[in-house]
Amino acid sequence: MVVSFFHLLSLLLSVAVAGAHRHVHRYLLPTTFNVLSYGALPNRITDNSKAFLRAWNDACDHDGGGMVLIPDGTYMISPVVFVGPCKGPIGFVIKGSLEASNNPSQFFMDHWIGFKYVDQLTVGGGGYLLGHGGAAWHYNDCATNHRCRTLPVTMRFDFVTNSKVSHIRSINSKAAHFNLFACQNLNMTNIRISAPENSPNTDGIHIGDSSQIMIRDSIISTGDDCISILEGSRDITVTGVHCGPGHGFSIGSLGGSHREESVTGIVIQNSTLLGTQNGLRIKTWAPSLPNLASDIMFDDIIMVNVNNPIFIDQQYCPRPPCNAKAQSDVKIKNVTFREVRGTSSSKVAVKIQCSKHVPCEGINLVNINLAYRGPEGLAESSCWNVQGKSYGPQLPSGCL
Repeated sequence: MVVSFFHLLSLLLSVAVAGAHRHVHRYLLPTTFNVLSYGALPNRITDNSKAFLRAWNDACDHDGGGMVLIPDGTYMISPVVFVGPCKGPIGFVIKGSLEASNNPSQFFMDHWIGFKYVDQLTVGGGGYLLGHGGAAWHYNDCATNHRCRTLPVTMRFDFVTNSKVSHIRSINSKAAHFNLFACQNLNMTNIRISAPENSPNTDGIHIGDSSQIMIRDSIISTGDDCISILEGSRDITVTGVHCGPGHGFSIGSLGGSHREESVTGIVIQNSTLLGTQNGLRIKTWAPSLPNLASDIMFDDIIMVNVNNPIFIDQQYCPRPPCNAKAQSDVKIKNVTFREVRGTSSSKVAVKIQCSKHVPCEGINLVNINLAYRGPEGLAESSCWNVQGKSYGPQLPSGCL
């Protein structure tokens, strides 16, 4: 019955988004906890975080599960974390808009909205997350200060399992839009993410120490990586995602700490990048501590005017105290770029810069077609310290 109830929550969210009317047996309907019944006011002034928490706590404590409902309207809420475990599957249905505070006293923390230690969570409803990042971006000095203060992620999922997030739009996050940490079996579908191209550190979806994650059928336009996959990520699939503007799809940066776990089983496929600073990138710190990135597939990717469409960068050093001339100790192996096609805004369209200490192994380029139409001539490729093979047509001509 628990599994059926979890699936029912997902069905109800889909019905709410589509505006459809379907018959569901009365005894199967989840108990709804409407935030208006707990004193929430959609007036854009009242802090509704306590009302939301009361509704969550009652839904979470309800035998067999419950559903928190946020009706139409705009609700201001201060930073809040919704904590489990709960007594059954739980839904969080956002039909209105949630609005972050412009108060600087709430800027320097790691979250705005968080979910922690929850199993069988369903978040959806077609609503909006209004992060008001423009009020905070000027506080971000991370480009010059490696001890910069943290700005809040719009929505965090920590230790969340067997869950679904769908039909949510995040606008102008102060930092990353979504962050997944220590999550397992979590699907994100039909997510819309937007922030200006020059907004700092506004990654679309940040994933770390998580497994069995699916991201699909989403549109991400932001100021940093559309999707960043960090240490400890395993069995991650990205499919049907449009990225741009932004910094592309990134794995890394890896090798920055002693406790990092490896990255393995990554698939990014059937996706498009438009005008991004990078395309498909694996990056490791220089110098770095030992780690491993392996069994990675990039397949059926369309590039439109993308800088560095294919890029393995083992000299990553955006700012001190790293050293771009030092060598990385992160091993990269068994990586395939297949059916990657379109246009490059950089003359070097394929750039594979691996470490002398631990050269890349098993790098495969299959049916690559990346045209460059700039004044310097045809597209080129560049490979250092790499063992691999090219298969099928290669534009630019292969360096493997």
